[in-house]
Amino acid sequence: MNIANLSSKSNKKDKAIRIYPTELGTQSLGRLQIHCVTPNIAPVQGATVRITSPAQPTVVLEEITTDISGLTPEIELPAPPIDYSLDPSAMVQPYSEYNIFCMQPDYTPVSISNMQVLADVTAIQDATMRVSETPEAEGSVYVISPHTLWGDFPPKIAEPEINPAAETGEIVLSRVVIPEFVIVHDGPPTDASAANHYVRFTDYIKNVACSEIYATWPEATIQANVLAILSFTLNRVFTEWYRNQGFNFTVTSSTAFDHKWVPGRNIFSNIGIIVDSLFVNYLSRPNIRQPILTQYCDGKRVQCPNWMTQWGSKDLGDQGYDAISILRHFYGDSIFINTAPQVSGVPASWPGQNLNIGASGNNVRMIQEQLNAIANVYTQIPKVAVNGQYNEQTAEAVRTFQSIFNMPATGIVDFPTWYRISGIYVAVTRMAEG
Repeated sequence: MNIANLSSKSNKKDKAIRIYPTELGTQSLGRLQIHCVTPNIAPVQGATVRITSPAQPTVVLEEITTDISGLTPEIELPAPPIDYSLDPSAMVQPYSEYNIFCMQPDYTPVSISNMQVLADVTAIQDATMRVSETPEAEGSVYVISPHTLWGDFPPKIAEPEINPAAETGEIVLSRVVIPEFVIVHDGPPTDASAANHYVRFTDYIKNVACSEIYATWPEATIQANVLAILSFTLNRVFTEWYRNQGFNFTVTSSTAFDHKWVPGRNIFSNIGIIVDSLFVNYLSRPNIRQPILTQYCDGKRVQCPNWMTQWGSKDLGDQGYDAISILRHFYGDSIFINTAPQVSGVPASWPGQNLNIGASGNNVRMIQEQLNAIANVYTQIPKVAVNGQYNEQTAEAVRTFQSIFNMPATGIVDFPTWYRISGIYVAVTRMAEG
């Protein structure tokens, strides 16, 4: 692809309307839940959370408190009608913005400005709080940038979809592995002043997806875009693209080079569930070992022949296309979904079948042990007998775990639940070791 094929169009939003809650009148509602946690994902109980509007920051709209699992109640907040996020020509910002302030006497406060709420979906806002050494200890402050489909961001600089193998003598992966963490450089590659952030791989993918598409879009469209984001990111991991240029990070937050990642931003629960279900997948072509560098653009302000367009993928989802059909429409019929054979940083890989009542064996025993370790920190989860028998007691512990971590509370250890339990287990046991 020639870079010249990426043509910026005029921004229609120069005179666009930004809506704040005080101006909404009879508008739609979105849902919001805040999870206050430590850096090791331990819950922060009894945190006070105040919600205000950027238009009237001194007026408290809601004040709520976190429970034993660090969660606030799920609340409803005004948001623009859902149609604005479904129409690329809409002149009204399709989401509301809110300010969040979290405080608890034993922890440093967290301030988040301009977090985003869309109609008819649930926004999940994590607030990471650190133990306070002194009453005057400074907290964390995050200002969330506009959504990429609404704000102005540089278009992707075109690259080949298959990158040449490194010849620097450095170690390059022999197969695709899902990393536990990626290092995100929060700026263009050559900006030495930009911070590097260690981010859990699935959290990175969720953040990017919520920054680049709307959670109100069809499920198949979200799946297709998540698969493209996964494949692009795993290409950067597999080729060690930036390390082989002398940088010490995996990926950047610049839309000109990679994807938009925003420190501290909220995710949307439906996108989170889709990422948990797909995170070991990427896109391949026959006889090509590396994940495809699946580039895309919005398709309205920027055109990109032979790449996926985000609004185009939304239109195909509306027409009933499934995820792979959407991807093949843009990238060609030879593209297919592949699966990484290894997930880093977990005690054991997915056994290949769900664990449910009546199951038994070492995999059940492992899950019971992990749940009990998590229950030492998330005490709402009931402790279970470690006997290798998947009984109702185990199912109830799984259901409680799922409800805390925004998963469908089925009581079944399916693929997403297996890896989420493993990930939380690793985090809380590292905390105990530290």
